[in-house]
Amino acid sequence: MPKQKAKYNIKAVSQMLDIQPGTLRAWERRYQMIRPVRNEAGHRLYTEEHIHTLKWLIDKVNKGFTISQAVALIENDEREPAASQFPMEGNRLNDLMEELLERLLSFDERGAQLKLDEAFSLFTPETVAINMIGPILLKVGDLWENNRITSAHEHFASNFLRSRIGMMLVSIPLEGVQPKALLVCGPNERHELGLLIFALFLKRKGYEVVYLGQSVASGDLDIVLEEISPKFLFISCTMKNNLPPTLRLVEKLNKQFPDVQFGLGGNVYDQLTEIEEKRLSGYIVGNTRDQWEEWLNKHQGDK
Repeated sequence: MPKQKAKYNIKAVSQMLDIQPGTLRAWERRYQMIRPVRNEAGHRLYTEEHIHTLKWLIDKVNKGFTISQAVALIENDEREPAASQFPMEGNRLNDLMEELLERLLSFDERGAQLKLDEAFSLFTPETVAINMIGPILLKVGDLWENNRITSAHEHFASNFLRSRIGMMLVSIPLEGVQPKALLVCGPNERHELGLLIFALFLKRKGYEVVYLGQSVASGDLDIVLEEISPKFLFISCTMKNNLPPTLRLVEKLNKQFPDVQFGLGGNVYDQLTEIEEKRLSGYIVGNTRDQWEEWLNKHQGDK
């Protein structure tokens, strides 16, 4: 077969496959499964075969394999391993989630750190944040609302997870390959962990994220919008009684900043009536990774 031409640089591969350049370099260095050629300037160039292999590896990692396990499958020319040979996302991730929740509700910070570190060693940050930390937050909230745990338990768990996600967010290098996005909680909103997870998702995709969190006065938000001119403004709302002021804020800002694309996220949007949902359908980002991807793809070229 003719030798394939190497034509994709690492930035193009990163955008195409939604993977950080640093991860690509680490995989190349540790496993030597992907060996891009170098051009005269010393820059990496990837072939179509490299892209195909990387897609396969990423798919396996997203399904629960570690990268070393996925590489081993290719090296051994195995396409589908026996279910008992490798832990899949559906069981090992769930086990880790239950173990982490148990540590958090026991105020065991060291144990919780170890469990979360183990999860990050096995799965991608997006998988841990969206499929592990997200469900834990919902579980903790449900336990607290039903008086099965105290507010102290809820605060400890939430503060621990907020701290870890915050560290993850600032540690991701700024790629700047996607538009600028401003993220903030709606009026009176105190629950920001869902928004933090979404911020992590956006930054991993290369968006320039400006994260404000909670308790930002609407007048101050006007100043920030004027100063940074983002393409997107994402506002989180989780409590039903905070929805009316959030929608009033969106209506006001939409008139002031017609070039900004608004997105709304949070658990409250799962509680809308059919009429409300229809009226806000263009704004609602959703609560899952697939919904986020769909919304961004649909609105990327708007305004």
